[in-house]
Amino acid sequence: MGASTRGLRSGLIAGIVVGALAIGVPATAQAQQQACTPGASGVGDEYYPEYGNGGYDVDHYDLDIAYNPFSDRLKGLATISATATQNLCSFNLDFVGLRIQGLKVDGEKARWSRDEHELTVVPDRDLERGSDFEVVVRYAGEPTEFVIPGLDIRTGFMDTPEGATVAGQPEVAAGWFPVNDHPIDKASYSFDVTVPDPYEVVANGFLRDTEHRGHKTTWEWEATEPMVSYLATIDIADWDVHEWTTDDGLPVYDAVDSNITGALRAEIDSSLARQGEIIDMLEDFAGPYPFSTAGGIVPNQDDLFFALETQTRSVYSKLFWINNETGEPENGDFVVVHELAHQWYGDDVAVERWKDIWLNEGFATYTEWLWEEHEGRATPQETFQATYDAIPADDPFWHIVVADPGVEDLFGDQSYVRGAMTLQALRNEVGDADFFEIARQWAQSQSGGNGTTEEFMALAEQISGEQLDDLFDVWIFTPEKPPASATTAGLSRAAQPPAQASASSDRWLDDVQRRLRIGRY
Repeated sequence: MGASTRGLRSGLIAGIVVGALAIGVPATAQAQQQACTPGASGVGDEYYPEYGNGGYDVDHYDLDIAYNPFSDRLKGLATISATATQNLCSFNLDFVGLRIQGLKVDGEKARWSRDEHELTVVPDRDLERGSDFEVVVRYAGEPTEFVIPGLDIRTGFMDTPEGATVAGQPEVAAGWFPVNDHPIDKASYSFDVTVPDPYEVVANGFLRDTEHRGHKTTWEWEATEPMVSYLATIDIADWDVHEWTTDDGLPVYDAVDSNITGALRAEIDSSLARQGEIIDMLEDFAGPYPFSTAGGIVPNQDDLFFALETQTRSVYSKLFWINNETGEPENGDFVVVHELAHQWYGDDVAVERWKDIWLNEGFATYTEWLWEEHEGRATPQETFQATYDAIPADDPFWHIVVADPGVEDLFGDQSYVRGAMTLQALRNEVGDADFFEIARQWAQSQSGGNGTTEEFMALAEQISGEQLDDLFDVWIFTPEKPPASATTAGLSRAAQPPAQASASSDRWLDDVQRRLRIGRY
């Protein structure tokens, strides 16, 4: 749908221009009108070609949602403020499932049509490039769930026995509101969510107000900092809320389902209580925390098999605090480190293409190695070496191209673990000073935007002054186990970890493999 549907030949255009001049109509205005084209139905992502849309940028989503957990019925009023980036005759939104009850553009009824994923809107008048416009969509029905490609994991707007959990990657947003659903179009959000009492709502950003009417309450949340659509969340349950501030004054809002109690609750609360300390460590690595609030959301959902870095307030499966072999509660600090790291690597700096997901997961996993060191266990090099030694060359782990894994393996173990290994290999090659400058500059120079593998490689070469093609070729472009020399290249000598450090590294690898068996995070 990105090509012009007018198809006027040059001779015909010339005739129109001449005619316009003859009757006194400005030729430039007439030419602009003739140049009007439909916006593309996708942004060109090779993994998800129909995701996102062309011809406009969204500035803000104002979502007025009423949800009944008893019936899993949602009523929505989405007001979308956007700017045209071309002269638009029509444009698309990503929208799945829910029934449209009305649609207007700039206050006027607009024509629309739908297929499985695309909502095509034809406004009453063409939209000029550079003009701001507003789309209002009224809709209703049961929100849509999705399954992560390659994994049998439930995601999306998930109804639960105790309310609803809204989280998923890469698909979630289009199942509960019309959206330009690709990481390259960030926007701010307002959420006014009405639920029956005694249900409560937690979302991104700040709780601005609550309004009680009869047996219902509207929870008004505001997320002013631009956000990728899959990171938007509204989570509904009976929450135990803990509002506090870190030592540096950062507001934190944690919500744990009140039905999670006992030893499990104690472990979850213990990990969430360390968020200030974790953020301090991550700021040393990546620079200032990129948002104005933080926190976590832990539903009591038995079939939630992942954690997700929903911006400012990550959603966590309670299963990350349960040993899946013994069934007993255990420490889950690592998953909190991982999701908080994503606030820099994944949220503030988002991928420009889904194939580059290793930049999100590799960095977040690497910070787990930094946490191991912070806790006085193993150094990143020791964890790196133990991981390399533990995975045989014929393991499928090595047989995927990290920088282009394909849709089915997008969230495979290699994006996490081999992504982190790539960063340690880079550190070994360029030295600590340049490596930490690269990590910090990637977070700060790309802040608020998007990045690609090629851009990261260029930054690494710029800061280090080294040619790094061979290193990246071995670690992220070659689907085989790197030679043993690649684990110590650049080091004056191979690290020989003491037995205690080696045991810690082995425990980390066992733990991350266990967490990846639970789901994704």
